[in-house]
Amino acid sequence: MTRERLFLYDTTLRDGQQTQGVSFSTPEKIRISRALDQLGIDYIEGGWPGANPTDSAFFDAAPPTRATMTAFGMTKRTGRSAENDDVLAAVLNAGTNAVCIVGKTHDFHVETALGITLDENTENIAQSIAHITAQEREAIFDAEHFFDGYRANPAYALDAIRAAHDAGARWIVLCDTNGGALPTEIGRITSEVIAAGIPGERLGIHTHNDTESAVAGALAAVDAGARQVQGTLNGLGERCGNANLTTLIPTLLLKEPYAGRFETGITRDALAGLTQISRQLDDILNRIPMRQAPYVGASAFAHKAGLHASAILKDPATYEHIDPALVGNARVIPMSNQAGQSNLRRRLAEAGLEVARDDPALPRILERIKEREDQGYTYDSAQASFELLARDELGLLPAFFEVKRYKVTVERRKNKYDRMVSLSEAVVVVKVDGEKKLSVSESMDESGSDRGPVNALAKALAKDLGRYQGAVEDMHLVDFKVRITQGGTEAVTRVIIDSEDRQGRRWSTVGVSANIVDASFDALLDAINWKLVREGDAAQAQPA
Repeated sequence: MTRERLFLYDTTLRDGQQTQGVSFSTPEKIRISRALDQLGIDYIEGGWPGANPTDSAFFDAAPPTRATMTAFGMTKRTGRSAENDDVLAAVLNAGTNAVCIVGKTHDFHVETALGITLDENTENIAQSIAHITAQEREAIFDAEHFFDGYRANPAYALDAIRAAHDAGARWIVLCDTNGGALPTEIGRITSEVIAAGIPGERLGIHTHNDTESAVAGALAAVDAGARQVQGTLNGLGERCGNANLTTLIPTLLLKEPYAGRFETGITRDALAGLTQISRQLDDILNRIPMRQAPYVGASAFAHKAGLHASAILKDPATYEHIDPALVGNARVIPMSNQAGQSNLRRRLAEAGLEVARDDPALPRILERIKEREDQGYTYDSAQASFELLARDELGLLPAFFEVKRYKVTVERRKNKYDRMVSLSEAVVVVKVDGEKKLSVSESMDESGSDRGPVNALAKALAKDLGRYQGAVEDMHLVDFKVRITQGGTEAVTRVIIDSEDRQGRRWSTVGVSANIVDASFDALLDAINWKLVREGDAAQAQPA
């Protein structure tokens, strides 16, 4: 059976940039567009040329793409021709093969927001689309507030999109601009639009996530006959965001009835890069990836309960709806106070520790984990600390060095510009191969800014570890998370540190104390010990 073509339209660079706190630079937009093109997206909406300098600069510098690069704008304004509208001209001057313009389809917005007649609005739509097609560009019409407009005045909403259709628009995109339409309504109205004479192969869907149903709404429109789907990577977008393409894409490619019915521009090989692209975007935005994100989240295939992990070992299909490798993700069996021996043995095996089923250390490890999690530790997201704990119980954790003492001071003083600045200093004394070594480090960076007491501690701890020094010189701290696990005067602080080395390895460690510095130091100590274990120095370790 020949599968129908479904077209994917990404608006991360335009609608996604309307997310509160998000502002892409031109080089960042170029990086994202290349990633989208590599993924196999059909249309990349680069922004609104003329609306701001960054968008205009992007279209000047946009790399060549297999995808159809699209400029976004609005219909011509009343009182001037399409040929003489400077806003529409700026969009066309971007030189893209496709142009998407937004126009009103809700009578309330036409008369209240624009202050023009309904006939004037439909004329603006028709003339704008005709002008775009006369330039031999592919015209796309975003029918703004369509579902609200159809609910209020279906006859006029249909008149507005017919104006675009009859003027030659390749796509008429039905927009749930306010995000309030539910999937059943979106499906019903899309079907009624097709019945009214707008072919499904010329209909698109653009949903927002204000009711947490943008993906479901987009799928409902596809079920009804729409053949273009718009969305953003990681669900970026104004207010609650847009339909999330990192959820929609694998659903369309891997789930029935969509996988058997449709084909897209995305291959299975490209799909395997989806998780990386999702995290690349978060890295560009300096945001922590959402762990619970479907398909691409770090916890999307994490199995914490012992019963689940036991079944997963026998057959992953027992608790996984797809193979995580299909989207470039990985299965995780975290350790926690809910863990059973199946989780434990699986996690030990992943760390290269083969332990017999009847090894008496197994129940001791489980008991120790449960005791420590009761104190505030967590091994869900600190797998490196878990491995060290297990090695200790198994008698497989070398004593690389011993910390004899450490001290941290924070001082406020005037700098050469007579401004008050902070300076953190740490002193660490370790014993390596019977020799005590004292290291002192400040936290000031090259610009003269204080990086804080934890930074000072990390530098001092890793400054002189004797014969192990070379093994830790390429590691650095990449993330630092703090949580207060109890309130009041008996508050307990949990610190999780993510470290990374030049080999691309990234590992997490945890420390817990009533004192944030002590908790941080414990996590730093685990990070260095795990690195030394991984570097193979365990075979050389001597009693400290």
